[in-house]
Amino acid sequence: MEEAPQQGQPIAAPAFSPRPQQMMGFVDALTTVFRNKYATFSGRASRSEYWWGYLGYVVIATVLQIVGLVGAAALLNVNESLAGLVILIPYLAILGMIIPTIAVSVRRLHDTGKSGWMLLIIFIPCIGIILWIVWMVEDGQAHDNTYGPVPTNMME
Repeated sequence: MEEAPQQGQPIAAPAFSPRPQQMMGFVDALTTVFRNKYATFSGRASRSEYWWGYLGYVVIATVLQIVGLVGAAALLNVNESLAGLVILIPYLAILGMIIPTIAVSVRRLHDTGKSGWMLLIIFIPCIGIILWIVWMVEDGQAHDNTYGPVPTNMME
């Protein structure tokens, strides 16, 4: 059992580590989120890593859906089963990108000092989405926390 600090003894402050001055670039964030930390739910992610990774997910998913729809439309008169397969393949790739997107969201919550389980709040209509956006925009803690050191915005 830990003893409470005696009167007159200083309380140990967490190790201060300044927030990174540079934000992570788009390509670095995509490499970190989708390759280096594909299913890493531990640690912390900066705002730039999270938002660039999320933007990358949206752009890649949109392009895959457009390519799938155009490809399916082009093959519809040739072979209907092949057109169905062509439209299914992009959705499988999008499904594979959900894991790193959830992982970076959990790491972003860790950066703000919250448990990754708080991500489930998005299932609460209206209020959950608003809280989720506020937490994702919120600045991370400027000191080491229980989830790890302050992110450096450098590729690992």
